[in-house]
Amino acid sequence: MHFSIPDTQEITDGSGSTYTSFNIHINGVFHCTARFSLLHSFHEQLKKEFGATALPPFPPKKLFPIAGPKLDERRLMLERYIQIVSQEAAIANSDVFNSFLLTAQQETQKEQPENVSLDVYLMNGHKISVNIISTDQTEDVLETVASQIDLPDDFVYYFGLYLVRKEDDSETSIVRKLQDFESPSISLKSANLKGVHRIVLRKCFWDSSFDDELLANKVAMNLLYVQAVSDIDRQWVLATKDQKEHLKSLQQKGSKREFLRLARTLKHYGYIQFHPCTADYPQANSRVVIAAGNKELNFRILVKPDAFKEAVFKITRIRCWRITTTVADDSDNPDSSLLELSFEYLIAKDTLQWITVQSEQAILMSMCLQGMVEELIMKKQGRKIKKPSDRVRRGKKNFTRENSIPSGLVQSPSSEKDDRPHLPVTQKHVNKTVSKLQDLKLLKGKGTQNGDSVTNSAFEDAIGDDDL
Repeated sequence: MHFSIPDTQEITDGSGSTYTSFNIHINGVFHCTARFSLLHSFHEQLKKEFGATALPPFPPKKLFPIAGPKLDERRLMLERYIQIVSQEAAIANSDVFNSFLLTAQQETQKEQPENVSLDVYLMNGHKISVNIISTDQTEDVLETVASQIDLPDDFVYYFGLYLVRKEDDSETSIVRKLQDFESPSISLKSANLKGVHRIVLRKCFWDSSFDDELLANKVAMNLLYVQAVSDIDRQWVLATKDQKEHLKSLQQKGSKREFLRLARTLKHYGYIQFHPCTADYPQANSRVVIAAGNKELNFRILVKPDAFKEAVFKITRIRCWRITTTVADDSDNPDSSLLELSFEYLIAKDTLQWITVQSEQAILMSMCLQGMVEELIMKKQGRKIKKPSDRVRRGKKNFTRENSIPSGLVQSPSSEKDDRPHLPVTQKHVNKTVSKLQDLKLLKGKGTQNGDSVTNSAFEDAIGDDDL
């Protein structure tokens, strides 16, 4: 996950008093705003749960209100704090962590729990309407959808809920996978203030061998089939003319299982493809189409009109990666920010090279990398995809009322456009968030930080001779 606190806002409470609230963005999207006292309460609860030694330093309290450079210093310290704690899997998956973010989202958006009907779509446009509580978190909604379509518990978490956006050409693009610390109903409502969005049910695993477990169940197989047809139609999955004709024949016969078996043999089956973007590989300002899947990033590099060459970057050879957002000193052009994904790659034995991609979907690319790495380690450790019965349901943590956000007083930053990070543009601002390869600490020891990237001594142990 990528956390940032790019700016603050002044809020007036019911008594007329004014205080500063910090705007928290997650994965490039405004999530909530929280005052310092609420964040301090969050820190105290983490201390009770995990101990003070497991946490980074928290910004000290001040006797008097702060402003100017001191306020900006506190903002940066809070940003660094939440970035560090979010990288610890035990903390990021804890009830304290998720309850804080879920509660803060509800209070920021002034959402009161109520019965609502939420529409969840398949990739072919089929709509599944479910009755939920407006503040239900993602896993609750996913399990409700699965129950309604009779998807067995064993297969629920092979799928996930994704926020997708309708583009001008009537196509849809994936914005992000919804996380457990948010309410799909609230997130959809907020996203629709900036364009037409919907929530879509898609498979969320990367290894196509998992398909074997799903093909025996009719509901799971139908979900895979619908997604495969969509991905082939939008040319995310590449097929020759003969293969397309064979697939069409199988569709007409209603032979879904055979259709999927053929689809699994096609190039880029199960990949997510991103919008065309710019990279510095193989040279500066190269135009590329990137797809993520099968433990790799695949680059299709435009060498001349309608002619591409391919480059493949295996996740086992990516030493680390980072997201960088740079906003130029141009207050008249708020869209001048650049979102970059940079990764350090073992290009040859004993040779590492940084490769940078400029894309509005850089954070989604990073989350795909993280998902593939986590799945690879899960399989190496012999673990399975979780089931609803594996969830620990302790209920929400109660944060003190005096620290809560007064209802009706907070608005999302009005200058946020689309789903790009909301950052101040009155000065040059560089915000760097580092993502660890989540397997590194699990494989051997702890990582060490050099500059703004995270490395690990176990990196070479994660690479086999076949990868070089």
